[in-house]
Amino acid sequence: MEEEIEFIFDSAKELMSKAISHLEKNLTKIRAGKASPSMLDTVFVDYYGSQTPLSQVANVGTMDARTITVQPWEKAMLEPIERAIINSNLGLNPQNNGEMIMINVPQLTEERRRDLAKQAKAEAEDAKVGVRNARRDANDEVKKLEKYGLSEDRAKDLEAEIQKMTDTHGTQIDEILAKKEADIMKV
Repeated sequence: MEEEIEFIFDSAKELMSKAISHLEKNLTKIRAGKASPSMLDTVFVDYYGSQTPLSQVANVGTMDARTITVQPWEKAMLEPIERAIINSNLGLNPQNNGEMIMINVPQLTEERRRDLAKQAKAEAEDAKVGVRNARRDANDEVKKLEKYGLSEDRAKDLEAEIQKMTDTHGTQIDEILAKKEADIMKV
């Protein structure tokens, strides 16, 4: 019986942690005020017929707070990289100087900042839904164990512990969101 309880907690904790990891990954895609190489993580380039992540065909870096540089390892890749960035719907305008691609990241307008903050909130809410689903699944498993001889008091204690774990992960999500919102709204 204790092994099953341990398994329930481990799987619930893993699912809740995955929801937070997923949130953090998605929030890096929402750009704040300054240029970051991670803004191009979703760009795939046609590299001799196969779709390849940009980071595997070029060096991606930042020149300053407003400029991303893309230095391809092969000069022939300049145009395919430029095309891939334009087609990525990131709203970026690459400039090819024959050696490398420079991307000026425009200053965000107040309205755009609010939209990005809303997008971040939606991502955080999705993560909270994931955490709540993990709680529900864990509580369902506890109820099943109750049918197989787990005492009612022990089941209530387990549900309280699961709720505490849920609250902890929910607080973590709120903290991550608050940090991202502050980053987005900072001019």
